[in-house]
Amino acid sequence: MHEHKARGLVSRRTVLWGALAGAAAVAGFGATLSHQDELGQVDPSVLRTLGAAGTGTTTKPGSGGTVRVERVFSAHRNREVDLVTMSPQADRSGLPVCLLLHGRFGTARNAAPGALPSALAAAVARGQVPPFAFVAVDGGGNNYWHAQPGDNPMGMLLDDLPGWLAERGLGGGDGLPFAVAGISMGGFGSLLYTRRRQERGRPVRAVAAISPALITSWPEMHKRKAFRDNAEWESMNPLRHIDKLGSARVGLWCGTEDSFIDGSRQFIRQARPLVGSTGPGRHDSTYFDRVSPDMVRFIGRHLPPV
Repeated sequence: MHEHKARGLVSRRTVLWGALAGAAAVAGFGATLSHQDELGQVDPSVLRTLGAAGTGTTTKPGSGGTVRVERVFSAHRNREVDLVTMSPQADRSGLPVCLLLHGRFGTARNAAPGALPSALAAAVARGQVPPFAFVAVDGGGNNYWHAQPGDNPMGMLLDDLPGWLAERGLGGGDGLPFAVAGISMGGFGSLLYTRRRQERGRPVRAVAAISPALITSWPEMHKRKAFRDNAEWESMNPLRHIDKLGSARVGLWCGTEDSFIDGSRQFIRQARPLVGSTGPGRHDSTYFDRVSPDMVRFIGRHLPPV
């Protein structure tokens, strides 16, 4: 991948990526990782569906919302990354932002459940939530959103991202997301990001985790080769640091046939989140799509006052 040496430099390519129309477009944009992908077998058809490169804006017909893809340089990751904005209308200026973190071996382009862009646009059109945007960014394939040697995705979220958002008139004057959401590894990351924001004295208002990768034993986590040792994992494991989430309202959804259900149930018992749902479902796009409207309404209830 070509790298720039200036922070925040945006590529000038403006190639529209794929004609996204109707139901096929929604499924294509939001293709998410299956349970097999979580174990390390990424489905290459996901990335083929979205296209391998290019930036631009696509507005879906009807109430599908608008998706914009840009390339930016991350000083903390020392590389170019995709910055994907999902908004309920073409004009995204001034919108509050919910950060959306992708799952293991995912990217910003497949961070969202297929139903999410349309669910957001529909909820705004019906007056169920005020307008806001979801923003996703490439965080790396297998790092659980924490710093690795030479690559610091959490630093990118905390330090690089606010500047990118402020430059685009998103997230208020300081460019800070008011909320964070994530699926699978991104659910783990969203809880870790909430803790880091609390530690900086800039707390998020809400965190939403769908099927979060809350693994309950080191031998199981060790298989993923994402942490140096048990001590490093425990220092970031959301199940060990629930009391450090501060005032953020917490929502968690997990299917009862999901391999992460035990950790999710443990979190719900200990955190007593504002929303905690463990209905039937697996670690797949069917379940993610089903709970996406609930997540949108949950996030929408916690927008900052105008």
